[in-house]
Amino acid sequence: MFGLKRVLVGLIAIIIVAASFGGGVYVGLSRYPEVKKVTSLSNKEAPTPLPTGTDFDPFWKAWNVLDEKYVSFKATTTEQDRVWGAISGLAQSYNDPYTVFFPPIESKNFEESINGEFQGVGMEIGIRDRTITVIAPLKGTPAFNAGIKSGDKVIKIDGKPTIDMSVEKAVSLIRGPKGTTVALSIYREGEKEPLEFKVVRDTINIPTIDTEKRTDEIFVIKLYSFSANSPRLFRKALEEFVNSGSDKLILDLRNNPGGYLEASVDMASWFLPQGKTIVTEENKKNGQSQVFRSKGYNIFSDKLKFVILVNEGSASASEILAGALSEYKIARLVGEKTFGKGSVQELIKITPDTSLKVTVARWLTPNGISISEGGLKPEVEVSIKKEDAEKGRDTQMERAVELLLTN
Repeated sequence: MFGLKRVLVGLIAIIIVAASFGGGVYVGLSRYPEVKKVTSLSNKEAPTPLPTGTDFDPFWKAWNVLDEKYVSFKATTTEQDRVWGAISGLAQSYNDPYTVFFPPIESKNFEESINGEFQGVGMEIGIRDRTITVIAPLKGTPAFNAGIKSGDKVIKIDGKPTIDMSVEKAVSLIRGPKGTTVALSIYREGEKEPLEFKVVRDTINIPTIDTEKRTDEIFVIKLYSFSANSPRLFRKALEEFVNSGSDKLILDLRNNPGGYLEASVDMASWFLPQGKTIVTEENKKNGQSQVFRSKGYNIFSDKLKFVILVNEGSASASEILAGALSEYKIARLVGEKTFGKGSVQELIKITPDTSLKVTVARWLTPNGISISEGGLKPEVEVSIKKEDAEKGRDTQMERAVELLLTN
């Protein structure tokens, strides 16, 4: 059924090289696939001519009026602060929550957060309906232990309303030194009143993977993130699956907010022939597209019975992997519609201590479906009702097991 088992063991070197070079070159300093790379601009470059037909007089008039008239009872801003504010407003005018300017302090905080270990509450957040929304709390973190769930709307952070707040601003408010507390007001569907959480911050270490062979012979791989180590750990998990003798596999991507693009490409390559499209990066600005293809590790025959579990906490790299394997009919998707984070950002250094994160492309599944436009809809839709959750029932897992045992 599985071809040669030695293929699985022998390809570890290829995976490590791919993760190191692919992740390092393509993703740059980020563990997120949507942050494409970091670009530095030389101050010696000639400035782009001002757009013709654009009247900049109102901007300078407003600058001068504020400079001459404004009276503050607090510390006044510097002229440089005003420049940063103007650039921030320019970025916001594109009405894209992921296109953001970072002044010096925010730029430093963002680069620290995407470089690995950080201190905070341990949940991925995004924008949905102009509101800060929890993509997923990470397993074992303060947010997870406090009972925060995927889909929760964060309406206040330490009493500050979050309507139209950027993700980066929310992150800066939620993060903080280990041992300190942040107050989060949460709107949760089905609850009449906002839920109040006081979460004690801690050092966050991103969890990766768990495996289990059930008594019904179904093998379950629970993947929590697409980290730099994920390809190696996923290979090891697949080796356990092969050695277990089972032909039934569940890959649980629920509440997995994503990670390295190269990790998702490597994982999909275990199931797809070489050259098959896994995801396409489409850049409408210049009409160019970049296709990421399977490396052809595929060792499984068509006798493999495979289900992938997803929910609204499955985002980014999770959607790339799930989308590819479902569209090639390798696996069936069970659960709820995914989050829908399929745009690509480039981090550009504006000055040595400031940066601009700009949306430059979007991800398309092999069938050309934009991940950002509503996420992925499972073939078998199953929600977990409140009463089931309170009883400890996982109806999505139950449905996945039923499909594998009856087909």
